[in-house]
Amino acid sequence: VQLVESGGGLVQPGGSLRLSCAASGSIGSIATMGWFRQAPGKQRELVASITPGGTTNYADSVKGRFTCSRDNAKNTVYLQMDSLKPEETAVYYCSLQSRSIWSYWGQGTQVTVTS
Repeated sequence: VQLVESGGGLVQPGGSLRLSCAASGSIGSIATMGWFRQAPGKQRELVASITPGGTTNYADSVKGRFTCSRDNAKNTVYLQMDSLKPEETAVYYCSLQSRSIWSYWGQGTQVTVTS
């Protein structure tokens, strides 16, 4: 399984970005997928996840601002990030669960929130 993220970049505080993660093969349509982030010097944290049926779960810090969605026909998951804060500067990773374990990871995409 290969996961390829895109959509990171530089944005001002309060701005928005939309990340995409394309999964190779059809497994992306039948697996729970998620977005993690890791800031310098900090542990990687789960930001959002989405089941094959579309049920989402969010970290408390992003509820109401981030939206995770998926297009199973395209084996792609998205993370719409609004009202971004400087402390959310991090490398964002896409991951895919296998047997309830986050087993596959993308290469990461940098998100920088700065004025």
